[in-house]
Amino acid sequence: MIQNVEFRFEGGRCGVLLIHGLTGTPTEMRLVGKGLNRAGFSVYGMQLAGHCGDVDDLLATGWKDWYASVEAAAERFRHEVDHLFVAGLSMGAVLALKLAADHPDWVRGVGVYGATFRYDGWAIPWYGRFSFLLPLIGRLGIGKHRMVHENEPYGLRDERLRAQISGLMLGGDSAAAGLPGNPWPSLAQMYDMAAVVRRELPKVTAPCFVAHATEDDVASLENAYLVTRSVSGPVEMLLLEDSYHMITVDRERRTLINGSAEFFSKIAASCTPSARAVA
Repeated sequence: MIQNVEFRFEGGRCGVLLIHGLTGTPTEMRLVGKGLNRAGFSVYGMQLAGHCGDVDDLLATGWKDWYASVEAAAERFRHEVDHLFVAGLSMGAVLALKLAADHPDWVRGVGVYGATFRYDGWAIPWYGRFSFLLPLIGRLGIGKHRMVHENEPYGLRDERLRAQISGLMLGGDSAAAGLPGNPWPSLAQMYDMAAVVRRELPKVTAPCFVAHATEDDVASLENAYLVTRSVSGPVEMLLLEDSYHMITVDRERRTLINGSAEFFSKIAASCTPSARAVA
C-alpha cells in the first residue's frame, strides 16, 4: 500500500519543487527542502507515481506516469509562487530537466543533483553496466520479476547515515528509505525516459545548477558533463569531493543547500514577478 509522504514548507514567493529518485522517497529531499525553506523559499517535496509502496505498486507505473505526476505537482505549485524552480536527485534530476524542456515558461531554474542517465558509477557491478539493454530485454518479455538489488555503499559516504538508511530500506520501510532494489521493468522504463530526455536537453534554456559527487558510486561524472555540454541555458557546476551519490543527505548536503539557495536567489532577483501564473 502506497503511503503519502510528500511535504510542504511555506516560505516566500519563490518556490522549489523537489523530485526524488527511482524507487526513492520524498524523505531523501527533505533536508534540502528544510535548508531552502530556511533561506526563504517555499518548498514542495512531491512524490512520484507508484512510489512509497511495494514493488507491485511501482511496476503498475512507467516513466510517463512518473513524469505526469511531476507535471501535475508543478502545475499546482506554480500558481502559488511568483518564480518556480525545480530540483531533483538521480532520476529526479532527469525528470526536472524534462519539465524544464517541456515548460520553459514555468521553470526559472533547475537543480540537477547527481543526474543519472546511466548507472555507471564505480560501485555498479560489471553486469549492471549493461542495464541500458533492459528496454530491449523488457520488450522481449524477459525478467519481469527480476530486481537489481542495492549494495554497499548505498550512495552514502557517511557510514553512520549509511547504516541507518540501509537498515530502514532492508527492513522494508519503503516510505522512509525506498525499495531495496530496482525492478528490471522499472529500470527499463528509466532508460527509455533517459533516452528521450537526452535528445531534449538542448531545449532546456533555464539556468542549471549541476551538482555531482566526484566519486559518485552510482552515476559517473559523465552524466553531469552530458548535461553541461547539452543544455542551452547557462550552467553553474558544483563538484562534491566528500560524498557519494545521495548528495542531498550525505556529508556535503549543507554545501549543496547553500549553493542551490544562492543560485536560485540570484535568478529570482533578476526576474520580474510576471512569471506567476494567472490562468
